[in-house]
Amino acid sequence: MAATAIANVSSLSKPSSPSTSKCPFPQKPNLFLPPTSKPLHKPFSAAAAARSLSRAISASPRSGDFPVGDGADDDHCYYDELDDKPREECGVVGVYGDPEASRLCYLGLHALQHRGQEGAGIVAVKDKVFQSVTGVGLVTDVFNESKINQLPGDLAIGHVRYSTAGASMLKNVQPFVAGYRFGFVGVAHNGNLVNYRKLRAELEDSGSIFNTSSDTEAVLHLIAISKARPFIARIVDACEKLEGAYSMVFVTEDKLVAVRDPYGFRPLVMGRKSNGAVVFASETCALDLIDATYEREVNPGEVVVVDHEGITSLCLLGHREPKQCIFEHIYFSLPQSVVYGRSVYESRRQFGEILATESGVDCDVVIAVPDSGVVAALGYAAKAGVPFQQGLIRSHYVGRTFIEPSQKIRDFGVKLKLSPVKQILEGKRVVVVDDSIVRGTTSSKIVRMLKEAGAKEVHMRIASPPMIASCYYGVDTASPEELISNRMSVEEIRDYIGCDSLAFLEFDSLKKMLGQDSPDFCYACFSGNYPVLPKEVIVKRVGDFVDDGLSGSIDSIQGGWVQGPPVDDDSELVAPLAG
Repeated sequence: MAATAIANVSSLSKPSSPSTSKCPFPQKPNLFLPPTSKPLHKPFSAAAAARSLSRAISASPRSGDFPVGDGADDDHCYYDELDDKPREECGVVGVYGDPEASRLCYLGLHALQHRGQEGAGIVAVKDKVFQSVTGVGLVTDVFNESKINQLPGDLAIGHVRYSTAGASMLKNVQPFVAGYRFGFVGVAHNGNLVNYRKLRAELEDSGSIFNTSSDTEAVLHLIAISKARPFIARIVDACEKLEGAYSMVFVTEDKLVAVRDPYGFRPLVMGRKSNGAVVFASETCALDLIDATYEREVNPGEVVVVDHEGITSLCLLGHREPKQCIFEHIYFSLPQSVVYGRSVYESRRQFGEILATESGVDCDVVIAVPDSGVVAALGYAAKAGVPFQQGLIRSHYVGRTFIEPSQKIRDFGVKLKLSPVKQILEGKRVVVVDDSIVRGTTSSKIVRMLKEAGAKEVHMRIASPPMIASCYYGVDTASPEELISNRMSVEEIRDYIGCDSLAFLEFDSLKKMLGQDSPDFCYACFSGNYPVLPKEVIVKRVGDFVDDGLSGSIDSIQGGWVQGPPVDDDSELVAPLAG
């Protein structure tokens, strides 16, 4: 069946002026409002910005080219090419009022491991003393009984992170802790700041010294230099200078603070344990594991303060129409989570049902690309009245690198992760459901593998619209020129990956399914319409990037930048930082 989704968009349009709405939660008196600060930077000329951008791009390797192995022969070393998906940057947890706060953080981070697998950390506070344990690897690699015992107290925050690569990654593992004249503060951040370069330039001009390449460090500097009082007003003052996506948890000597950006790009929920302890987490699956009851989301633009006096909710940030990331429901979040007040499982099941209704095809069996395509495939199969089978089995025990034999094996990377079940596929007309197509390289190998296993026909159904634009809000996506849907029509993609038919979830059908909540989601990766349009010439791909912990000129950091969307000639351009 011919697909009807249109995959080419030639330009990126500026967003309309953000609308403001009434704050849905209690507001505090104006004494908390920080003083307005004037910008410290001077704009660069567009010509200078273009020259600097050219230098930065020419020095950077192609996205996705990462070193593999350690002294091994690179010709025989495999890099995990199945990770041809957008990747969430990180997950956060915060606990207040439980004597085993660090253990609860540990379990919460384990539940959020899918949001970041390359670093984890916890900061705990007892008797105004901060203790921190951070490390590279999975949560179970970083923490053991003795490490947890080093983190006493009833107040703790935790973080799991995703980053691209880098030998000095440990420097950027959060939570970060910083001391300033009024004490210590720790922070864990999920998201990405689109004005990071500008902020860093201003702060360095004022004398700040950066130890990491993470945009989260800029938040700590802004808190330290703020003139606002009390501490909560310092956080608000800092956040009002941030542009982009941020869901953050802060810890002080006696407080736990949760903050979500005015658009609510990244999720953040609040729950409570039976003993009264308050828990914040990126997803409700973290609450489920530690027997905390989900209460509500931290609202966009809200600051929630938890201390010995109870819970205080402040609505001090500019409150705009929410623009929550739709990919949380398509790919990032676990199916059992409730994100933005909606069941992720139900969303994905409905995506599959819509595909079966609008892009159905005669078939004998429905299979999924595990794991993120499973629920949509179940929805497709139920609606189409065709049996769902596990035609692809995924191995969960393959690392990011693997030694390949000297005699090359075709599609080696995909075969390591996915194994076809010939008894299910042989002689069958197969519908295979996946959540998205990014570059198309993995999809073509999956199709070829299914046909080699005996499938008579392979029909691909994608449970999201075509991706045509990069994300600047905390998701590691390919650059626009690498996105196959930005370069090819649906029919051209079908021909490239070699399937018998291809169909995407229609954009209008997606919005119709979301109903009255549809305006509250960000669809920038499908439309190119950015709620917060980056004005910087190049934008950090994610909060951290290749060569983590590099000292010296930020321009020399390789591979961590993508070109920003076009801006009007009269718009301000901020050039890359000088060395």
